[in-house]
Amino acid sequence: MTRPLIELERVSFAYESRFLEDRSATREWAVEDISLEVARGSHVAILGRNGSGKSTLARLIMGLERADAGRLSFAGLNPEREEDGWLIRRRCGLVFQNPDNQLVATTVEEDVAFGPENLGLPADEIRRRVDRALDLVGLGASAGRPPSELSGGQKQKLAIAGILAMEPECLILDEATSMLDPASRASFLALIRKLHEERGITVLNITHNMDEVLVAERVHVLHEGHILMSGTPSEIFRSPARIRASGLDVPAFAAISEGLFTRHNIAMPLAAAGSADQAERALRGSFQVRKVPRTSDPAAGEASCPADAETETVVRIEHLSYRYPRAGAASHPALEDISFTVRRGEFFGIMGQSGSGKSTLIQHLNGLLRPGSGRVTVLGHDLGRPADIRALRRRVQLLFQYPEHQLFAETVREDIAFGPTKLGVPADEISDRIAVAARITGLAPEWLGRSPFELSGGEKRRVALAGILAMQPELLILDEPAAGLDPAGRDEILSYLHELSRGEVTIILVSHSMEDLARLCDRVAVLHEGRLLAVDCVERVFADADLLAASEMTQPAVRAFLCRFSAELPGLDVNVRTPEAAVDALDRWLEPRVTAAGGAPRVLESGGAPRAHGSGGVR
Repeated sequence: MTRPLIELERVSFAYESRFLEDRSATREWAVEDISLEVARGSHVAILGRNGSGKSTLARLIMGLERADAGRLSFAGLNPEREEDGWLIRRRCGLVFQNPDNQLVATTVEEDVAFGPENLGLPADEIRRRVDRALDLVGLGASAGRPPSELSGGQKQKLAIAGILAMEPECLILDEATSMLDPASRASFLALIRKLHEERGITVLNITHNMDEVLVAERVHVLHEGHILMSGTPSEIFRSPARIRASGLDVPAFAAISEGLFTRHNIAMPLAAAGSADQAERALRGSFQVRKVPRTSDPAAGEASCPADAETETVVRIEHLSYRYPRAGAASHPALEDISFTVRRGEFFGIMGQSGSGKSTLIQHLNGLLRPGSGRVTVLGHDLGRPADIRALRRRVQLLFQYPEHQLFAETVREDIAFGPTKLGVPADEISDRIAVAARITGLAPEWLGRSPFELSGGEKRRVALAGILAMQPELLILDEPAAGLDPAGRDEILSYLHELSRGEVTIILVSHSMEDLARLCDRVAVLHEGRLLAVDCVERVFADADLLAASEMTQPAVRAFLCRFSAELPGLDVNVRTPEAAVDALDRWLEPRVTAAGGAPRVLESGGAPRAHGSGGVR
């Protein structure tokens, strides 16, 4: 038999955590007694909660950390030997969670060239690799730009291009798509599949995105440093209760299928957990259209758009335009003639592809950027006046795209307390605010004495958000707050944000997750290449196919799956926001298939309108 490319045999590794408040230290096992093999040319996914050991596993394979116990091997090389480690890193590329950790040069093309140059390749070969890698990730037109001018999603593409230019035989992706918009993520996954199929590249994908797991051949689920489950995607997602118990989730189509099959005490076919197409076929094979639909909730199918009645406006943007200053050349407008308002207590979303101007827009809302032209008014303050900006920052808080940029204190406790302390909040109240913010964001009390820089990417995001919540802002602006968080952590934080929005707190959410926007937002602003395409309620935005195409966005997964059946079920409510509500919507129209000589209910025909069929079956 061919020897596996990657082998781990009973590998363990512990970090030493220092509690700076009492100068004590403890060792915590990040990876414990793990054994696995990755076949040469295979595509493997690693799932797990934040802090489960996924990133540590990648660093061990690359030789960036040394195991405390066990044996590791990459193509027969020992990553713990320094000379072998250099050879492994020539053959295996790692895309880190935060792209800023991998950007080293002053222009985009120089950054991509850095790796091939260090391999000692000829200049013409370096040029070929750089051009090809930038074209593959869609940054060819940005070759001469400084990386600092790129959006978070574009920086992630740049980091990926830098690894692709090395032409590795193995690619390790550590949440490499967490900042990408849906279209960019789909393009990148298509590229990875192509490299895997045509070049035989080995792929190890560490991810929280369930759709990415579906294209893998094998999945390993990590939980608290151990391998909890292993199998094909279908096998893993056929056990949704066990997956959810570990803080993860299953794709929308699998959750909907499982819910409907369970409700009618029917065993779900294994294939139904493998892809949306297979789930659709499984439902069509097992269910038929009811003769008379069940009575629905009176509110079902009604758009939940906010009333058009006048309410207090807390944000007013009028004809806003902005260009980033660029030495020696005219820069492309980052924002162009943007106008809209946000109402008090509203949960307002901003969506658009990477580089569409989302982060630039929200940085105008607390005065980090000044309008090139136009006017921005927030909570009655004109952000064209410096005095108004200073007063406003006590009432408006912004969570940046990368939480590491907001962490600086020695301990988690001090980081959370920094804002309230600067506001002059009494010490006893600060302690209460720290406790509340830590509980909301899922930070265990024992974490408060640790350095925030010892935490994983997702855990750092929780600390940054806790520091913002402790300020108790009137307007909370969040730039991809759930990126890098595991599903359970994402749901905890977003559920709390939803509760905040039901009070007096106004929330503006920037997100690439169509699911989060659909679930939480009242209205959404759609940006594309610096222009505002639409501002409308969530239901109307996601029902507008032309708008989604123009903005390079997609439907939320729940809605997209329901739309597969909407032609046959014209009364089907596709505007639901959760898999559970989707099960209710389908259950109103469908019932288990029966075989009858005549008079059978209409069947669910693939791709056509419902019609009578003698056997009652589904073709």
